[in-house]
Amino acid sequence: MGRCILVIGGGAAGFFGAIACATTNPRDRITILEAGATVLSKVRLSGGGRCNVTHHCFDPALLVQHYPRGGKALRGAFSRFQPQDTIAWFEARGVQLKTEADGRVFPASDDSETIVNCLVQEATALGIHIRTRAGVKEIAKVSSAFHVTLAQQPSPLVGDRVLLATGSSPQGYRLAAQLGHRIIPPVPSLFTFQVEDPLLHERAGVSVDPVQATLKLPQQPALTQSGAILVTHWGLSGPVILKLSAWGARALAAQNYRGTLVVNWLPHLSLPQIQAELAACRSRSPKRAIANHCPFPLPRRLWRYWTTRLGIPPEQTWAHLSKKQLLALAAALHQGSFAIAGKGAFKEEFVTCGGVDLKDVDFRTMASRRCEGLFFAGEILDIDGVTGGFNLQSAWTTGWIAGQGLAVGSTGTVSAGASTATLS
Repeated sequence: MGRCILVIGGGAAGFFGAIACATTNPRDRITILEAGATVLSKVRLSGGGRCNVTHHCFDPALLVQHYPRGGKALRGAFSRFQPQDTIAWFEARGVQLKTEADGRVFPASDDSETIVNCLVQEATALGIHIRTRAGVKEIAKVSSAFHVTLAQQPSPLVGDRVLLATGSSPQGYRLAAQLGHRIIPPVPSLFTFQVEDPLLHERAGVSVDPVQATLKLPQQPALTQSGAILVTHWGLSGPVILKLSAWGARALAAQNYRGTLVVNWLPHLSLPQIQAELAACRSRSPKRAIANHCPFPLPRRLWRYWTTRLGIPPEQTWAHLSKKQLLALAAALHQGSFAIAGKGAFKEEFVTCGGVDLKDVDFRTMASRRCEGLFFAGEILDIDGVTGGFNLQSAWTTGWIAGQGLAVGSTGTVSAGASTATLS
């Protein structure tokens, strides 16, 4: 009879860890405990319901550059299980995948249920017991076993080993802390910027790709990213904003999500080149209304936003564009400034930076360095990636390694003051 393995958290990392454990050691008895009514809820929401499974980046050295936090720790982990392995794993189980132009990988069905069904079917076939509405209230280490108390069940479950894969759940952080782990205070990552500008809100739906966007915060080095931007009913979104929110997550939280965003709408042109083109347009089309004639490949609604914001009347012609107006319009296109007034949501997906301190985890096995028999995977760790499939890839990788560690009996290095019993 194998050991009893308890996996706390029925998300991507928990399922992948349980499956890897069962595949490596079929004798182990594995139970997934999910607090919610359904499993894999974030997988269902990923990619707008299409499930952005991973990213088509097969070089670990390049892959880690997409992780504002945790990239160094993941470097070795990705040499063992990376996007190429994820793709092969799902395709070996009959899931057809496709790679889009930007490198994001989705199921060919464009339906996240394809991924959910694959994981549930695989877990079921391996004899893994899946329990929903099984929120964990307490974990206690009693001798070499774990006593796991559920909210609705007075008598505890007893497990030989435990995998904590509770995502960004505050309860998961609390359980990890109770077992001696340091928690880096979690703050949101991957969010949009609120901009209190009704004139901008009227342009909701306008997008430009690419732009260069720079985030400026007091007493912090400026952060710059490139990519697509999207105007929304509340401000600004799109990949470039999400990347800035990820890299600037802690600094933005410290500033209560207030700062300045500077957008270069024409990153392929220098400021003098923009000024020269505006002057040339004034000579070429003197009788045309400025608001109706944009000399750049920009959406008309965006062009009219800037002419209106700069006080250029709708009927004013290019012949009457003053030097002051020309310079102001060029500056707006080269470094248009917006006051960030708060944090918006990114659809229904939620990613945090922060979590279990990576120094407390042995990334060779994902075993705790502070509590023998305990393993970690997924977003409970202080790891987060930018948008594009990188957060799910971290879940697959850490889940796979944790599953191997759970199954084969690898020992985590235990720090001073913690139990020194050898894992069986």
